Amino acid sequence: MKTFLLSLICLINLSVSAQELKDKTIPGATPLKKTKELLIHQSIQLETDRIFKKLVDIRRDFHENPELAGNEVRTQKIIKQYLLDLGLEVETDIYGHGIVGILKGDKKGKKIAWRCDMDALPNDYPDPVSFKSKIKGVQHGCGHDVHMAVGLGIAEVLAKNKKSLKGTVYFIFQPEEETFIGARSMVDNGLFSKINPDEIYGLHITALPTGQIMVKPNEVFAYQKRIRIVLKNDLPKEKAQELTKRVSNALSRNTNRKPWEIQNMTDPKIGLMDPNTIFRDYLFVDEHCTTRFKNNQFFLEAYVYETDPFLVKDIIPKVKKVVEETGYKDELVSVSFMQENPTVVNNEQLTDIATNTLRTIYGKDAVTRDYGQIPFFNDDFTYFQQKIPGVYFFLGGSNFEKGMIAMNHAPNFQVDEESIRTGVKCFSSLIVERINKN
Repeated sequence: MKTFLLSLICLINLSVSAQELKDKTIPGATPLKKTKELLIHQSIQLETDRIFKKLVDIRRDFHENPELAGNEVRTQKIIKQYLLDLGLEVETDIYGHGIVGILKGDKKGKKIAWRCDMDALPNDYPDPVSFKSKIKGVQHGCGHDVHMAVGLGIAEVLAKNKKSLKGTVYFIFQPEEETFIGARSMVDNGLFSKINPDEIYGLHITALPTGQIMVKPNEVFAYQKRIRIVLKNDLPKEKAQELTKRVSNALSRNTNRKPWEIQNMTDPKIGLMDPNTIFRDYLFVDEHCTTRFKNNQFFLEAYVYETDPFLVKDIIPKVKKVVEETGYKDELVSVSFMQENPTVVNNEQLTDIATNTLRTIYGKDAVTRDYGQIPFFNDDFTYFQQKIPGVYFFLGGSNFEKGMIAMNHAPNFQVDEESIRTGVKCFSSLIVERINKN
């Protein structure tokens, strides 16, 4: 048996010992029919474990040295050298401080892209870790430091299994996600004329428990629109509040369920994993609106969150009607969307395939179905999805027993670094399965 295993390992270039593979199992997994397939996923787990501490150190280095959108100079340098040391080809002349690492398998085949965002946030929230940011007013408060560590880990694991890859893997490290311009700029500057992946995948750390992966087909987030009402003359504060309330009442749907309370996203009864989640089928107006009087015109602006793409077109006519019926018909200058970014939309077929693939390898509980659409957040990963089919996953980063809550953009945001291990092993396995399928 041992001799047989060693022969197989040499055949598929696995850099682990035969006895390790013999002893290693994947708890809860559906047995794979081919021994070769089983061995590579066991190898992925072992390689992930071996580099885990190194990835944690890299993540902490990124966390201590965050860089805002458009300033990812040091971050780019570190990622570039890491990829070069793995033997990957590296492109850095696409847009800004973006990087593309290219891993070519020993045989031609499918082309898969994995995306990581790089930039940090402009804030100075409490950060309960020993490796705090050294840059005042700048933090990795959204988890992009974890995303980069996961991406580098996947690159290393797959590079060590290069002879088992029938195709090419592209690692897209994207700048300027927080400003929502990095992905679109990479596309506009010819990213997909230099590389032409068949599929693209990415993730975002979130407040789910560590070890949990969540995904859904179609829209991942609510459609976020910033609406602007312009009147000819100024409005007193009380009148502006009354107008805002009327607009909100006219537009709102299912607000009795309070879909803006995103702290409930992990609640097993009303959160994202429940088919009747409060984060499904809603429309609401954010209560934090802004007003100003400039150039003899009054401006009222507010964010609107809608889950149904077919109802977005009704928002402007409804608001206009409310303004006119409230007595401002002669004062009304315009009602318009001043910001209407597209939202992340997962390819339905690929989402199902990816879910089934991960469950087959790592067990039925490896992936949880998401039934809702979270408001407030979005990701410019959508611009990649507009060009090629893709899937965007949520990766749990919370450890409630240790008081670690990975609620993005919030004070005391903290990530359980075990999530790095989960991300590297699961998505390395997914890429291997996808790239080796015709």
